[in-house]
Amino acid sequence: MRIGWIGLGKMGLPMSRRLHEAGHTITAYARNDAGRERATDNGYQHVSAMSALAENADIVFTAISDDAALLEIAVGDDALAAQLRAGQSWIDTSTVSPSASSLVAKQLEARNVSYLRAPISGSTALAAAGTLTTMVSGPRADFERLQPLLEAYTRKQFYLGDGEQSRYMKLAVNAMVGATAALLAESLAFSGKGGIELETAMEVICDSAVTSPLIEYKRAMIVEGKYEPAFAVSQMMKDLDILLDVGRGNHAPQPLAAQIRQQFESAYLHGHGERDLFVLVKEMAELAGVGREPPKLV
Repeated sequence: MRIGWIGLGKMGLPMSRRLHEAGHTITAYARNDAGRERATDNGYQHVSAMSALAENADIVFTAISDDAALLEIAVGDDALAAQLRAGQSWIDTSTVSPSASSLVAKQLEARNVSYLRAPISGSTALAAAGTLTTMVSGPRADFERLQPLLEAYTRKQFYLGDGEQSRYMKLAVNAMVGATAALLAESLAFSGKGGIELETAMEVICDSAVTSPLIEYKRAMIVEGKYEPAFAVSQMMKDLDILLDVGRGNHAPQPLAAQIRQQFESAYLHGHGERDLFVLVKEMAELAGVGREPPKLV
């Protein structure tokens, strides 16, 4: 299968590699030297125009950052939607708003191009191993036809409906991720004030009923205090902003998400915007003065 790929970032690159290793030809859209070098290093062809990408692909995958990037690709001056032909397919793996995704769907439907919304859940390590989870919505027939491609980089594919259902589900999952980081940060700060070492507290939590694959995956990062970004604070802020905006528009109250969004804002203002979202552990420990004598009230 000839695959066009837009977005060779932290998640897009290992996902595309899985498809390449499965025997598919990858043509990457690359507008700068860094992008072209990354494509070449992985044995991909590369092009610098959407028209060339569409010409060299049966299916296009996108793994991009936000609504603005998606809409630029879909309806910009060099719009991909205008270049695709009837019978081609577009699979978007990004975390974007239902409204932006719906605009793309309308553009593609008018051209008889199939469109699957297939955001993913998991880490860069899971992407490399091909064990991500994907939440998919769009025409069921297209899902069933294209599912073997999704299986190249995921262990589970959830079909959720024929519209924007996967966008809602991905935002809901990411809200849980943000909430986990926030509550874990508070819990560790609280136990730290009681004299419990961070490593010990994490050991107890990871062997308790409240642990999760996410907490266990972040365990070493938290204990070592090395918050290299797998999922940056700025990304979580963007996703929570989308969630809250969609919630307001649908009269779906999100009081906890709104409060957690402010915790990430604080981390961002303290210079942690491009660190992993679990840097909230460090942020809360500093706020609580863990390891310091409390000031005396006068």
